[in-house]
Amino acid sequence: MLVKIGIGAAVLLVVLLIAIATRPATFAVERSAVVAAPAEVVYAQIQDLRRWPAWMTYDRMDPAMRRTYEGPAQSVGAAYHYVSDKVGEGRMTITQLQPHQRVAIEAQFIKPMVATNQVEFTLKPAQGGVRVTWAISGRNTFVSKAFSLFVNMDRMIGRDFEAGLADLKRVSEAEARTAAAPAGATS
Repeated sequence: MLVKIGIGAAVLLVVLLIAIATRPATFAVERSAVVAAPAEVVYAQIQDLRRWPAWMTYDRMDPAMRRTYEGPAQSVGAAYHYVSDKVGEGRMTITQLQPHQRVAIEAQFIKPMVATNQVEFTLKPAQGGVRVTWAISGRNTFVSKAFSLFVNMDRMIGRDFEAGLADLKRVSEAEARTAAAPAGATS
């Protein structure tokens, strides 16, 4: 009887390992929103890592998050290291900038899981403003493949991106309204 249970458990383990191994080697998640503000206003929010706490979902999850900034602000090489009991630990480094069009970032996650992914924000003209697309892509490790059997990463990360884009929209549109208001006017 124990032999049959052992064989059954071994078969189930092999099936599980095969299922994990056949999961996609890469992943990509993206979400978009139209922001009723000039591209330069939205771009300034994304390009300046020091402005992220006002709209970045993950920064807002933990007000006690500890942040340190390195490198030349608002340019390639600017980096942001964070440590949080709720979000984990990681580092974001700007790798490419195309003014008012694109910000590319290397996202290094240290805790709770180690990974290096590519993040990209693209801005394109749209009716009523600018379409902002927030995307992340990377390689799936064995652990992340196993995790994806039980958790829909697109849905989980996508929800965070949608919330962040909504906050980016709110912050950018408020800034655009303030900039457009005549001197001395109050809203």
